Amino acid sequence: MQINRDKYLQQLVHACGNQMIKVITGMRRCGKSYLLFTLFHNYLLEKGVDSSHLIEVDLEDRLNKTLRNPDTLLEYIYSRITDDGHYYVMLDEVQMVSEFEDVLNSFLKKSNVDVFVTGSNARFLSKDVITEFRGRGDEIRVHPLSFREFADFRQGDMVDLLNEYMLYGGLPQVVLETDAEKKKSYLLQQFTHTYLRDIRERYTILNDDDLSELVSTLASSIGCMTNPSKLVNTFHSVKKSSISFETVAKYLSYLEDAFMIERSIRYDIKGRKYIDTPYKFYFEDLGLRNARIGFRQYEEGHLMENLIYNELRMLGYTVDVGQVVVEQKDEDGKRKRQTFEVDFVCNKGYSRVYIQSAYKLQNEDKYRQEINSLTRLSDGFRRVVISGMLEPTHMDDKGIYFVNVYDFLRNPAAYIDN
Repeated sequence: MQINRDKYLQQLVHACGNQMIKVITGMRRCGKSYLLFTLFHNYLLEKGVDSSHLIEVDLEDRLNKTLRNPDTLLEYIYSRITDDGHYYVMLDEVQMVSEFEDVLNSFLKKSNVDVFVTGSNARFLSKDVITEFRGRGDEIRVHPLSFREFADFRQGDMVDLLNEYMLYGGLPQVVLETDAEKKKSYLLQQFTHTYLRDIRERYTILNDDDLSELVSTLASSIGCMTNPSKLVNTFHSVKKSSISFETVAKYLSYLEDAFMIERSIRYDIKGRKYIDTPYKFYFEDLGLRNARIGFRQYEEGHLMENLIYNELRMLGYTVDVGQVVVEQKDEDGKRKRQTFEVDFVCNKGYSRVYIQSAYKLQNEDKYRQEINSLTRLSDGFRRVVISGMLEPTHMDDKGIYFVNVYDFLRNPAAYIDN
């Protein structure tokens, strides 16, 4: 059974011939190797590329251990380039080669060679890896399956599919598995023995109890404002740990560099400025988040908020947490400042959209609460409330769009692209 990743395949195709190193990044087990060595490989063959012009090396395979030496790898690849035709070099787990940056930069002078690389540990996936290629790196960021990709593959009732997706996430191996207990076992094993292990090994963390506790704390508080100081206080008062501010800040950056979590920064919409702290963290995959806390905290509202954040990021938006500060006089005539939160301020190029995530709009009070911040925005950009309820998409008399999460996930661009 094949899961198609058409969006990422087209990005690879579009990048061919751009004289840059194509760096496929993303969290482990999200499907980078499959994208390159199966989907892209088959595409090239279908387009008539001779198989001898596809130079593929899985550096994790022990049979290729000698090729982990940079000079040996270079010699091997150059020995395969025997004519002036176009070649496609594909290297998996390239971080296993010492001085791999120099190896890759060596190919930038070859006009008839396209180089594609992936890696699956925190060292390679560090967000600044592109800088190692001296401005000649083209990053293609791969995410776990979006809900639309998941639903197209699985088929079935939308409500049931969404419940499954919010519980087990979109890692391809999990989606292919049909047994619930095996899904859980896989996610639990991957979290401990793959993701956290990568971070421990890269940064030589000998005692990872605090790192594990930090991940659990973040998993229990998605959608909540926090910062290193608040997290340190939690560790001191609840965990009875003496962890420092600096250590918490470093651990957060390690988790972000491994693409396990993302930080959404607070933005003052009317003041047009960013506010350093506090901020929110969201998990790249909901299944891993749920596995970390034993599948116990299934809060639909917070999970839906995380899900919407992920979908917006997959669409290429930068996503901030918005705030609207309003000054008004109280009954005594004194000026009073009130702050209203906008869940997501989404920007892409010149386009912007404001989004509220509201799992339930069960009464008039809840309705007013959700639109409170949106009604105070008058810059002309689209304002959207995404609800978990099965109500038809409509616009109210204030110009605010209301769309149910099922319609949004099936075709998000239709509701937020201006």
